[in-house]
Amino acid sequence: MGIFEFILMSFPILLAIAVVFVRDLLAATVVFLVYSLIMAIVFTQLKAPDVALTEAAVGAGITTLLFIVTIAKTTRREEDD
Repeated sequence: MGIFEFILMSFPILLAIAVVFVRDLLAATVVFLVYSLIMAIVFTQLKAPDVALTEAAVGAGITTLLFIVTIAKTTRREEDD
């Protein structure tokens, strides 16, 4: 395994951990968008262009758009400490 493959395989792991620990919903959505795009690149490297195209369209495109629209339509509650 070359250095490019190692870096490419470590990005999804790091991004998945980052999504869990990010407190802002919009930032978590952007991290999820990057995760989906990296996974599309991984699928392309694995010679699965149909899966890569589906991941890019559904994971990075439609799902992210739905998350952003949902976040925009909700209100933020402030916690009283």
